[in-house]
Amino acid sequence: MTFDKLNLDDRLLDALYEMRFSQCTPIQEQAIPPLLEGRDLVGIAQTGTGKTAAYLLPVLNRLCTGHYPEGSVNCLIMVPTRELAMQIDQALEAFSYYLPFSGVAVYGGNDAYRYDRELKGMKMGADIIVATPGRLISHLQLGNVDLSRVSFFVLDEADRMLDMGFHDDIVKIASYLPDERQTLLFSATMPDDIQKLADSLLRNPVNIRIAVSKPAEGIDHKAYICYEPQKMRILEALLRSQDIRRAIMFVSKKTKVKDLAIKMRKLGVKLAQMHSDLTQEERNHVMQDFKAGRINLIVATDLISRGIDIDDIQLVINYDVPRDAEDYIHRVGRTARAGKEGRAVTLVSEEDQYYFGKIERFLGHEIPKLPLPDGLNEVPDYNPRRQPPTKGRGRSSLGQRNKGNRSNGNDKRQGQHRRNNRRRNSEKKVIAKKSS
Repeated sequence: MTFDKLNLDDRLLDALYEMRFSQCTPIQEQAIPPLLEGRDLVGIAQTGTGKTAAYLLPVLNRLCTGHYPEGSVNCLIMVPTRELAMQIDQALEAFSYYLPFSGVAVYGGNDAYRYDRELKGMKMGADIIVATPGRLISHLQLGNVDLSRVSFFVLDEADRMLDMGFHDDIVKIASYLPDERQTLLFSATMPDDIQKLADSLLRNPVNIRIAVSKPAEGIDHKAYICYEPQKMRILEALLRSQDIRRAIMFVSKKTKVKDLAIKMRKLGVKLAQMHSDLTQEERNHVMQDFKAGRINLIVATDLISRGIDIDDIQLVINYDVPRDAEDYIHRVGRTARAGKEGRAVTLVSEEDQYYFGKIERFLGHEIPKLPLPDGLNEVPDYNPRRQPPTKGRGRSSLGQRNKGNRSNGNDKRQGQHRRNNRRRNSEKKVIAKKSS
């Protein structure tokens, strides 16, 4: 379906024409009509399917009717990360180019100028606010923003917001909104906690589910089966074996990102870190250096598995296997974009095998395994059906429990021994007293 088949304002169609947008994606084709009718909606679709336009276009179109208060916040869009807030703010600016609506992005950071811009935008009555939960709550607590007249409430990438611990913040923010509103929830996955959130915030929603697409055909998937201590040696060999101009390596924890960055700099790799401890200015600087070619590798958490738009990333390395198959799709989707080719290499330790097996089953085929570099001869058997070990139930904890039980038995025996000694000593004293 083309956008001109939808009942959109001519000014929106003009902006879409300038952006060379003509054909709707599946999520746009299914979501826009009910949203134009004012229905609440739950949309399940992965990143990169066009969700942003699927909700921005109908919201802007409904604002065009003029039946909404001027000088007030009419739409609130909640997102998990600064990067996504910035991306949506840019899309909003493009879609509303011919419309008299204003928007402001509200996200964390220590930039005083950034904070003043947010404050000014909200005080002047921005029509649309795109915000991360923590930053918005700070403004609400300071009385910087009035959400009592919001007509559209959008939760984008709701699954990530809950994964990041924002459930209570979302509920709190929703308490500032009027009951009469249109609520839209978009997510890449639909676990039970997302369903519960949707049930609490939405009224009789339309449910749309777009099947998770497989990775781009231009991605060459490979894996190394290894022990955890071997990963650094494999990584060193991998980076030295080819000319890497632009790559991303995903790591499970930010502490691990920092540790690996230190080790890899000693190898002469031009790299930068990306994790939640960086300020927004630092993150922007990293992305600018990456795009300009001043650095070749970003070592990152899943913070940038979604929401970045760089078309010529050659290689994605999964230093740690993601626990969810869809997270793997998002990670490797950073390469082979715009019809290009790319590589995805995953380092699979013993604890990772079960989760990597789930990824292979999701993809519908086994990912080829590469031989380890010279000098690394020991390779664990690959058994992806074996359940990963449960923490806290190993031999050491069992031994500790047995040790504790033995201690308790010794304490009882020693106590009985002391009581027997006291009794014998007491009897001796009595006998001695009678003798005297």
